[in-house]
Amino acid sequence: MATFRKARELLITSFDDGDISEDEFLLLYDANTSKNLDYPYQNYEHFDLEGLDESECLAEFRFRKRDIPVLADALGLPDSYTCEQETVCDGIEGLCLLLRRLAYPCRYSDLIHRFGRPVPEICMITNHVLETVYGLHHHRLTAWNHTLMSPPLLQNYADAIQRKGSPLPNCFGFIDGTVRPICRPQENQGIVYNGHKRVHGLKYQSVALPCGIIANMYGPVEGRKHDAGMLADSGLLRILEHHAFSPTGNPMALYGDPVTH
Repeated sequence: MATFRKARELLITSFDDGDISEDEFLLLYDANTSKNLDYPYQNYEHFDLEGLDESECLAEFRFRKRDIPVLADALGLPDSYTCEQETVCDGIEGLCLLLRRLAYPCRYSDLIHRFGRPVPEICMITNHVLETVYGLHHHRLTAWNHTLMSPPLLQNYADAIQRKGSPLPNCFGFIDGTVRPICRPQENQGIVYNGHKRVHGLKYQSVALPCGIIANMYGPVEGRKHDAGMLADSGLLRILEHHAFSPTGNPMALYGDPVTH
Protein backbone atom coordinates (compact mmCIF):
# COMPACT_ATOMS: atom_id res chain seq x y z
CA MET A 1 0.00 0.00 0.00
CA ALA A 2 1.51 3.33 -1.10
CA THR A 3 1.76 6.21 1.36
CA PHE A 4 0.16 9.57 0.65
CA ARG A 5 3.61 11.03 0.07
CA LYS A 6 4.58 8.38 -2.48
CA ALA A 7 1.23 8.77 -4.21
CA ARG A 8 1.73 12.52 -4.51
CA GLU A 9 5.24 12.03 -5.87
CA LEU A 10 3.88 9.66 -8.52
CA LEU A 11 1.16 12.15 -9.40
CA ILE A 12 3.73 14.93 -9.89
CA THR A 13 5.78 12.66 -12.14
CA SER A 14 2.71 11.66 -14.13
CA PHE A 15 1.68 15.29 -14.55
CA ASP A 16 5.18 16.31 -15.68
CA ASP A 17 5.16 13.46 -18.21
CA GLY A 18 1.76 14.54 -19.51
CA ASP A 19 0.00 11.33 -18.47
CA ILE A 20 -2.74 13.20 -16.59
CA SER A 21 -4.39 16.57 -17.11
CA GLU A 22 -4.19 19.51 -14.74
CA ASP A 23 -7.74 18.92 -13.50
CA GLU A 24 -6.99 15.24 -12.86
CA PHE A 25 -3.78 16.17 -11.07
CA LEU A 26 -5.49 18.65 -8.76
CA LEU A 27 -8.30 16.23 -7.96
CA LEU A 28 -6.02 13.26 -7.27
CA TYR A 29 -3.45 15.32 -5.38
CA ASP A 30 -6.13 16.60 -3.00
CA ALA A 31 -7.52 13.07 -2.55
CA ASN A 32 -4.05 11.84 -1.58
CA THR A 33 -3.38 14.59 0.94
CA SER A 34 -3.82 13.66 4.60
CA LYS A 35 -6.67 15.39 6.39
CA ASN A 36 -4.90 14.99 9.74
CA LEU A 37 -3.43 18.04 11.45
CA ASP A 38 0.17 18.61 10.44
CA TYR A 39 1.96 18.03 13.73
CA PRO A 40 5.72 18.76 13.67
CA TYR A 41 6.75 15.23 14.62
CA GLN A 42 10.10 15.76 12.88
CA ASN A 43 11.09 18.09 15.71
CA TYR A 44 11.11 15.25 18.22
CA GLU A 45 13.69 12.52 18.66
CA HIS A 46 12.84 8.96 17.76
CA PHE A 47 11.92 6.67 20.63
CA ASP A 48 14.82 5.23 22.63
CA LEU A 49 13.96 3.09 25.65
CA GLU A 50 17.52 3.25 26.95
CA GLY A 51 17.30 7.03 27.09
CA LEU A 52 14.46 6.91 29.63
CA ASP A 53 14.98 6.60 33.35
CA GLU A 54 13.13 4.21 35.63
CA SER A 55 10.63 6.76 36.90
CA GLU A 56 9.62 7.77 33.36
CA CYS A 57 9.07 4.15 32.33
CA LEU A 58 7.01 3.37 35.40
CA ALA A 59 4.91 6.52 35.02
CA GLU A 60 4.29 6.24 31.27
CA PHE A 61 4.22 2.47 30.69
CA ARG A 62 3.45 1.09 34.19
CA PHE A 63 6.42 -1.24 33.83
CA ARG A 64 10.02 -0.86 34.94
CA LYS A 65 12.51 -0.40 32.12
CA ARG A 66 14.24 -3.71 32.73
CA ASP A 67 10.90 -5.55 32.68
CA ILE A 68 9.72 -4.32 29.27
CA PRO A 69 12.02 -6.62 27.21
CA VAL A 70 11.02 -9.48 29.54
CA LEU A 71 7.35 -8.70 28.86
CA ALA A 72 7.94 -8.63 25.09
CA ASP A 73 9.62 -12.03 25.29
CA ALA A 74 6.89 -13.49 27.51
CA LEU A 75 4.21 -12.30 25.08
CA GLY A 76 6.10 -13.82 22.15
CA LEU A 77 6.19 -10.55 20.22
CA PRO A 78 8.32 -10.24 17.06
CA ASP A 79 11.50 -8.18 16.84
CA SER A 80 9.85 -5.74 14.42
CA TYR A 81 6.52 -4.87 12.84
CA THR A 82 5.74 -3.85 9.27
CA CYS A 83 2.42 -2.11 8.73
CA GLU A 84 0.36 -2.30 5.55
CA GLN A 85 1.69 1.02 4.27
CA GLU A 86 5.30 -0.16 4.87
CA THR A 87 5.94 1.60 8.16
CA VAL A 88 8.55 -0.39 10.10
CA CYS A 89 8.68 -0.35 13.88
CA ASP A 90 10.97 -2.02 16.39
CA GLY A 91 9.24 -4.61 18.55
CA ILE A 92 10.08 -2.89 21.84
CA GLU A 93 8.92 0.47 20.51
CA GLY A 94 5.65 -1.08 19.37
CA LEU A 95 5.06 -2.62 22.78
CA CYS A 96 5.84 0.69 24.49
CA LEU A 97 3.38 2.46 22.20
CA LEU A 98 0.66 0.03 23.24
CA LEU A 99 1.57 0.27 26.93
CA ARG A 100 1.54 4.06 26.80
CA ARG A 101 -1.80 4.07 25.00
CA LEU A 102 -3.35 1.76 27.61
CA ALA A 103 -1.73 3.33 30.67
CA TYR A 104 -3.86 6.45 30.64
CA PRO A 105 -6.57 7.90 28.34
CA CYS A 106 -4.84 9.96 25.68
CA ARG A 107 -5.00 10.98 22.05
CA TYR A 108 -2.51 9.69 19.53
CA SER A 109 -1.24 13.24 19.13
CA ASP A 110 -0.22 13.18 22.81
CA LEU A 111 2.34 10.48 21.97
CA ILE A 112 4.17 12.39 19.24
CA HIS A 113 6.67 14.02 21.57
CA ARG A 114 7.69 10.64 23.02
CA PHE A 115 7.86 8.55 19.86
CA GLY A 116 8.64 11.11 17.15
CA ARG A 117 6.15 9.66 14.67
CA PRO A 118 3.10 11.09 12.87
CA VAL A 119 -0.35 10.29 14.19
CA PRO A 120 -1.29 7.79 11.42
CA GLU A 121 1.85 5.72 12.09
CA ILE A 122 1.25 5.74 15.84
CA CYS A 123 -2.33 4.59 15.27
CA MET A 124 -1.41 1.80 12.85
CA ILE A 125 1.47 0.50 14.97
CA THR A 126 -0.62 0.50 18.15
CA ASN A 127 -3.44 -1.42 16.48
CA HIS A 128 -0.98 -3.83 14.87
CA VAL A 129 0.63 -4.69 18.21
CA LEU A 130 -2.77 -4.94 19.90
CA GLU A 131 -4.00 -7.39 17.25
CA THR A 132 -0.82 -9.43 17.65
CA VAL A 133 -1.20 -9.68 21.43
CA TYR A 134 -4.90 -10.53 21.12
CA GLY A 135 -4.25 -13.19 18.49
CA LEU A 136 -1.62 -14.89 20.62
CA HIS A 137 -3.28 -14.68 24.03
CA HIS A 138 -7.03 -14.04 23.82
CA HIS A 139 -7.72 -17.68 24.74
CA ARG A 140 -6.38 -16.95 28.22
CA LEU A 141 -9.47 -14.81 28.84
CA THR A 142 -12.08 -16.27 26.53
CA ALA A 143 -11.53 -19.93 27.49
CA TRP A 144 -10.99 -21.69 30.80
CA ASN A 145 -7.49 -20.79 31.96
CA HIS A 146 -6.14 -23.88 33.70
CA THR A 147 -3.03 -21.98 34.80
CA LEU A 148 -5.15 -19.59 36.87
CA MET A 149 -8.01 -21.92 37.74
CA SER A 150 -6.64 -25.35 38.51
CA PRO A 151 -8.48 -27.22 41.31
CA PRO A 152 -5.85 -26.39 43.99
CA LEU A 153 -5.93 -22.70 43.05
CA LEU A 154 -9.73 -22.63 43.04
CA GLN A 155 -9.64 -23.98 46.58
CA ASN A 156 -7.09 -21.34 47.58
CA TYR A 157 -9.34 -18.60 46.19
CA ALA A 158 -12.37 -20.00 48.03
CA ASP A 159 -10.43 -20.21 51.29
CA ALA A 160 -9.30 -16.59 50.93
CA ILE A 161 -12.87 -15.41 50.31
CA GLN A 162 -14.20 -17.41 53.25
CA ARG A 163 -11.57 -15.91 55.55
CA LYS A 164 -13.07 -12.52 54.74
CA GLY A 165 -16.45 -13.65 56.06
CA SER A 166 -18.13 -15.44 53.16
CA PRO A 167 -20.73 -18.00 54.30
CA LEU A 168 -19.98 -20.05 51.18
CA PRO A 169 -17.01 -22.42 51.44
CA ASN A 170 -16.86 -23.01 47.68
CA CYS A 171 -17.03 -19.50 46.17
CA PHE A 172 -13.81 -18.84 44.22
CA GLY A 173 -14.63 -15.63 42.34
CA PHE A 174 -17.08 -12.95 41.33
CA ILE A 175 -19.03 -12.49 38.11
CA ASP A 176 -20.55 -9.27 36.86
CA GLY A 177 -21.43 -7.38 33.71
CA THR A 178 -20.29 -3.90 32.81
CA VAL A 179 -21.36 -1.29 30.27
CA ARG A 180 -18.76 0.71 28.39
CA PRO A 181 -20.29 3.87 26.88
CA ILE A 182 -19.83 4.57 23.16
CA CYS A 183 -20.80 7.42 20.87
CA ARG A 184 -24.42 7.35 19.81
CA PRO A 185 -24.60 5.56 16.44
CA GLN A 186 -26.60 6.97 13.57
CA GLU A 187 -28.31 3.64 12.89
CA ASN A 188 -29.70 0.92 15.17
CA GLN A 189 -29.44 3.09 18.26
CA GLY A 190 -31.88 0.94 20.18
CA ILE A 191 -29.64 -2.12 19.90
CA VAL A 192 -26.80 -0.57 21.88
CA TYR A 193 -28.89 1.61 24.22
CA ASN A 194 -28.76 0.49 27.84
CA GLY A 195 -31.88 1.64 29.67
CA HIS A 196 -30.45 0.98 33.12
CA LYS A 197 -27.38 3.18 32.64
CA ARG A 198 -29.13 5.42 30.10
CA VAL A 199 -26.19 5.38 27.70
CA HIS A 200 -25.35 3.85 24.36
CA GLY A 201 -22.71 1.24 24.99
CA LEU A 202 -21.27 -2.22 24.68
CA LYS A 203 -21.47 -4.80 27.45
CA TYR A 204 -18.89 -7.22 28.79
CA GLN A 205 -19.02 -10.02 31.32
CA SER A 206 -16.02 -10.78 33.49
CA VAL A 207 -15.00 -13.18 36.23
CA ALA A 208 -12.69 -11.65 38.84
CA LEU A 209 -10.57 -13.64 41.26
CA PRO A 210 -9.88 -12.48 44.84
CA CYS A 211 -6.29 -11.67 43.85
CA GLY A 212 -7.68 -9.03 41.46
CA ILE A 213 -6.97 -10.86 38.20
CA ILE A 214 -9.69 -11.15 35.55
CA ALA A 215 -9.86 -14.86 34.84
CA ASN A 216 -12.52 -14.90 32.13
CA MET A 217 -14.18 -12.33 29.88
CA TYR A 218 -16.98 -12.40 27.35
CA GLY A 219 -17.96 -9.64 24.95
CA PRO A 220 -18.56 -7.19 23.53
CA VAL A 221 -22.30 -7.59 23.09
CA GLU A 222 -25.02 -5.05 22.37
CA GLY A 223 -25.73 -2.67 25.23
CA ARG A 224 -29.41 -3.57 25.58
CA LYS A 225 -28.72 -7.24 26.44
CA HIS A 226 -29.56 -8.28 29.99
CA ASP A 227 -26.80 -9.71 32.18
CA ALA A 228 -28.68 -13.01 32.44
CA GLY A 229 -28.86 -13.26 28.66
CA MET A 230 -25.18 -12.46 28.36
CA LEU A 231 -24.37 -15.20 30.87
CA ALA A 232 -26.40 -17.72 28.88
CA ASP A 233 -24.81 -16.71 25.58
CA SER A 234 -21.28 -16.89 26.99
CA GLY A 235 -21.55 -20.60 27.75
CA LEU A 236 -19.78 -20.02 31.06
CA LEU A 237 -22.23 -22.16 33.02
CA ARG A 238 -21.39 -25.20 30.89
CA ILE A 239 -17.68 -24.49 31.31
CA LEU A 240 -18.07 -24.31 35.09
CA GLU A 241 -19.90 -27.64 35.10
CA HIS A 242 -16.90 -29.26 33.40
CA HIS A 243 -13.97 -27.55 35.12
CA ALA A 244 -14.90 -25.82 38.39
CA PHE A 245 -14.09 -28.44 41.02
CA SER A 246 -12.01 -28.53 44.16
CA PRO A 247 -9.14 -31.05 44.56
CA THR A 248 -11.62 -33.33 46.36
CA GLY A 249 -14.14 -33.15 43.51
CA ASN A 250 -16.63 -30.77 45.12
CA PRO A 251 -18.25 -28.25 42.74
CA MET A 252 -17.08 -24.65 43.06
CA ALA A 253 -19.22 -21.54 42.56
CA LEU A 254 -19.13 -17.90 41.52
CA TYR A 255 -20.87 -15.07 43.33
CA GLY A 256 -22.97 -12.68 41.26
CA ASP A 257 -25.71 -10.16 41.90
CA PRO A 258 -29.35 -11.25 41.42
CA VAL A 259 -29.57 -10.11 37.78
CA THR A 260 -27.26 -12.96 36.74
CA HIS A 261 -29.58 -15.59 38.20
